[in-house]
Amino acid sequence: MTTAIDVVADLGEAYGAYRMADDSAMLRLVSSANLACGFHAGDPRVMDATVAACRRAGVSVGAHPGFPDLVGFGRRDMTLTRDEIRTDVLYQVGALSAFTTAHRTAIAHLTAHGRLGNLVVTETEYALGVADAVEQFDPGLIILTQEGELARIARERGLEVGIIGMADRAYLDDGTLVPRRETGAVIHDEDVVAARTVRMVTEGLVESINGKDLPVTCDTVLVHGDSPGAVALATRIRADLEEAGVRIAPVGEILADRSTATPA
Repeated sequence: MTTAIDVVADLGEAYGAYRMADDSAMLRLVSSANLACGFHAGDPRVMDATVAACRRAGVSVGAHPGFPDLVGFGRRDMTLTRDEIRTDVLYQVGALSAFTTAHRTAIAHLTAHGRLGNLVVTETEYALGVADAVEQFDPGLIILTQEGELARIARERGLEVGIIGMADRAYLDDGTLVPRRETGAVIHDEDVVAARTVRMVTEGLVESINGKDLPVTCDTVLVHGDSPGAVALATRIRADLEEAGVRIAPVGEILADRSTATPA
């Protein structure tokens, strides 16, 4: 179904003395990176170093704003207004932009982190807040999300959307993710994750937690960099995709190619 895909990981999630993942190894495997912007993880030194590393590796930089929740890693529920979401996202993207400017690169995409990323799929006010921020900061940014409210609103406003396929997350029958607090929400078996990813990309299907085949469109496949064995998993996913004839490229390149492709 898809002959090209972006492979992306959440990086730059260290904070002070705390380290979350092997970013240097992941940068050799991905085509794009979602960089924490200081609210759920990431500090000025981490952001600076990660942007510089992405530029050296030729990896496309994305902003990964989340809830102001360092203790909960941005995965806890927070009740915020549309304008609070807008200003929080603007604040975080602005911080990351300072470092991309310093390193003579740019932010190519934005994807909401953690619980905010879940809520923009189903809750209109949260989706509107993120869309407002992107429209005000840079309407040329690609919004990465799952199909849902944010994707719908962004398309209505003429913003570019890339759909995320979750390589290591279980799906409910309605196409949303199984909440992390529930058993089976995160898939740890490398063979299963790799096979699901290839099927998602080449056939446009993913099996739900209840065994139902769901149609899924994805422009990018996310590998969580903070998961145990993330480097081995990303290595396997990339190798299996390439063996299946899938080209790995940044999402901006993939979407641009599709927009200029001549229908068969």
